[in-house]
Amino acid sequence: MLEEILRWDRETFIYLNGLGVKEYDAFWSAITNFNHWIPLFILFIYLLFFKFPLKKSLTMLGMLVFLIFLITTLTDLTKEVVARLRPNNNEEINTLIRIVKSPTNFSFFSGHASSSFSITTLMFLFLRKKFSWSWLFYIWPFLFAASRIYVGVHYPVDIIVGALVGIGCAFMTYVLYKRLIVPYLGLVHP
Repeated sequence: MLEEILRWDRETFIYLNGLGVKEYDAFWSAITNFNHWIPLFILFIYLLFFKFPLKKSLTMLGMLVFLIFLITTLTDLTKEVVARLRPNNNEEINTLIRIVKSPTNFSFFSGHASSSFSITTLMFLFLRKKFSWSWLFYIWPFLFAASRIYVGVHYPVDIIVGALVGIGCAFMTYVLYKRLIVPYLGLVHP
């Protein structure tokens, strides 16, 4: 079963990566750069402080920082334990694919997918009752994660598992916030 999944993963990656066109390399390179998304993070923080009282906003921001620390640690530990080569570093396929970026660390699971889906999910859970359009936040992680296949550094399974871990950690953080933090601080949860 694992062999079948890995074969599908490799073949799907080669196919999707092969759809890339050189004229779009700059666009996808910009999409995959975390720094280009800083305005979105500023918007998230602004929305928290705009829609909630100061104490609640600061608590939510603290939960977001906790989540970022959790997901970064979990991602880095998993990459070191699993030690899966990135496609761009895999000699079996790196001559068959388009390589736009060339990181040297390990691939499983995608930190871009786990961090973007975790941040987005927690922000969605905090803001969903205040903004009916907050589901649009998910455009970011989908583009961000897809860019990793385009630039040649992650397999689809890396992205899928990263997204699921990120969403799971966000829900866990939200439950922790609702059940432990909100009652302790006397806040009303969103």
